[in-house]
Amino acid sequence: MNARNILITLLLLSSSLFYACEDKGYPAGLPEYEHHYYIVYVPNNNSTITVNRNQTELVKLPVQFYSEFTRSYNAVAHYSVVTPDVPNPAVLGVDFQITDSQGNTLTPDNNGKYAMTFPQAQKAKDTVYVKMLNNPEPGARVVEINFEDNITPDYRVDIFSTAFRRTLTIE
Repeated sequence: MNARNILITLLLLSSSLFYACEDKGYPAGLPEYEHHYYIVYVPNNNSTITVNRNQTELVKLPVQFYSEFTRSYNAVAHYSVVTPDVPNPAVLGVDFQITDSQGNTLTPDNNGKYAMTFPQAQKAKDTVYVKMLNNPEPGARVVEINFEDNITPDYRVDIFSTAFRRTLTIE
């Protein structure tokens, strides 16, 4: 390929990128999104983390709550422990516990959900904490800790499909 063809190709590519980012004229501040928030794991992906069953420090799973407002209410995000379809799933209370930052065991609600509250629905970072229980059962154990949509009459805490799940492999 000669220099002229390369130059033409680069010009076409750069102009297509320019037009792909054009302003579509969507209005800012649509009322239906004023009370719509997002909760995601950081980094923004559905990655797997491998941990040692005998580690004594808490496993920290950082999260980001996205909001551009200060509200009169607190926004609550929900997450739950999900057992994937694997031969050796990790068992809550046997292999691990969900805890607060001090290692105190948290209790899920009647639907098996844990709550994370964001005062006045303000943008914030927080953490899901997991304590390993040093189960002597041989082999790797797997569990997912997933954020879920929380829709209330006052607001909605939504998830990103790319960052709602954190899979733990306990070895």
